[in-house]
Amino acid sequence: MSNLHLPDIVIIFIYLVGMIGVGFYFSRKNKTASQFTKASGKIPGWALGLSLYATFLSSNTFLGVPGKAFGSNWNAYVFSLSMPLAAWIASKYFVPFYRSQGAVSAYTNLEQRFGTWARTYAVVCFLLTQLARMGSVFFGIAISLQALTQVPMSTIMILMGICIIIYTVMGGIEAVIWTEVVQGVIKTFGAGLILYLIVRDLPGGFRDVISVGTTDHKFSLGTLSLNFTESSFWVVLFYGFFINLNNFGMDQNYVQRYHAAPSEKQARRSVWLCVYIYVPASLLFFFIGTSLYAYYNLHPGMLNDIRQLAAAEKHNAGHVAGSVADIATSLKPNEYGDKVMPDFMVRKIPAGLLGLIISAILSAAMSSISSSMNSSATVFTEDIFKRYIQPNTTGKKDMKVLYIATVAFGLLGMCTGLAMIGAKSVLDIWWELSGIFAGGMLGLFLLGLISKTSRNADAITATLIGTLVILWMTLPSFIPDRFCFLRSPFHKNMIIVIGTLTILLTGSLIAKLRAKSARSV
Repeated sequence: MSNLHLPDIVIIFIYLVGMIGVGFYFSRKNKTASQFTKASGKIPGWALGLSLYATFLSSNTFLGVPGKAFGSNWNAYVFSLSMPLAAWIASKYFVPFYRSQGAVSAYTNLEQRFGTWARTYAVVCFLLTQLARMGSVFFGIAISLQALTQVPMSTIMILMGICIIIYTVMGGIEAVIWTEVVQGVIKTFGAGLILYLIVRDLPGGFRDVISVGTTDHKFSLGTLSLNFTESSFWVVLFYGFFINLNNFGMDQNYVQRYHAAPSEKQARRSVWLCVYIYVPASLLFFFIGTSLYAYYNLHPGMLNDIRQLAAAEKHNAGHVAGSVADIATSLKPNEYGDKVMPDFMVRKIPAGLLGLIISAILSAAMSSISSSMNSSATVFTEDIFKRYIQPNTTGKKDMKVLYIATVAFGLLGMCTGLAMIGAKSVLDIWWELSGIFAGGMLGLFLLGLISKTSRNADAITATLIGTLVILWMTLPSFIPDRFCFLRSPFHKNMIIVIGTLTILLTGSLIAKLRAKSARSV
């Protein structure tokens, strides 16, 4: 660990041991599946709100957002601005709906509404989303720790995966929630500390950040023109609204917490507390990225070192042809933005404090991955094992399946992260994959909730059409060049928007036409 000193290593070790200790502590309470998946509904709303905040604030935010702000501007912050409207809909409609349903799985109601196929379809979409989420988080944490430790990214993912699996399997959802409460505080403190250290080393302090950022348009939220072919203000706003609607309304990570609250009122409060904290906290990370841009503009030699490192990785991975020097010259800021903050940490953060910062980054990764592991195991047990394999299981059998599924999804998430090594931007990866997998299940859920007259056949037809639209927007390269006019002109962040609306509107229209036809007979 060439870039870490003994105090840093000790702090990181204490943090990791502490997280595993939390898992062992809560393992004494996990005697039933209800305790493992819902904490028996005894978690206070304020803790659930901090837990939701920590789930949002993954290492994709901690590392990806500063990298995105460094490489481009604040366009991605529009995602945060879309949260309040999605939260209002969730607290008014989704929370009461799930609390009244009673089932721990978010997808049981789809079977009641449209049949077995609908539940299975949503489960597959959810599990693929969680694998993408865990993989991008593993990848993000490996980028940072590789720069700090010189340990290969694959080794970092494996070691981290083992620690996360142990404390998640032992502690269940209660351990996940209470550790996320602590981790949310650690992450926010760590981000504030990084910003202070960056600005402290700028000759003009915040004035330099404002000056450089204004000159180079780093504070732009994107073009306000109704342009859906690039990442405009409206594209990110619509993407953010639909993906947050999916988070609060269809994501098992969030629905499971609604059941962990002692009352509906506490569950609604947790949603709003998450929004109240996340919207300003995410702005902090964008300001970190712009501050790093101002700092490295004053130190071009250091910036060239980052380019050389990124170019060497691309050259060794075989992603780009040419010499390292030629690749480095051609790289754009958005292609090495994720490496800037780890580089600053290596160079400028003193021993001891570096250990705290790394612990903050680790906490960002661990909270997201552990939450995804627990929710994925819950969905597998409730919607696959108990639905298709062994419906009448005992409490001990349920716990055994939950333990095995938690480990399995942790390992699969780790493998997904390994497959992402060499990608450009961790935030771009996550946004694209989540939009692809979430669009179908959100559209189906909204169809069942909004269109009261839609039936099973309507939903099947609408979902097939919506899936084809999502594939058309996802795989443009499969359309030959001579038919390039058939390729989707929309930005990829519009996949969830168009996919969701296609299913909802098509299903509703078919239901209305069928009803009209029945009345005319």
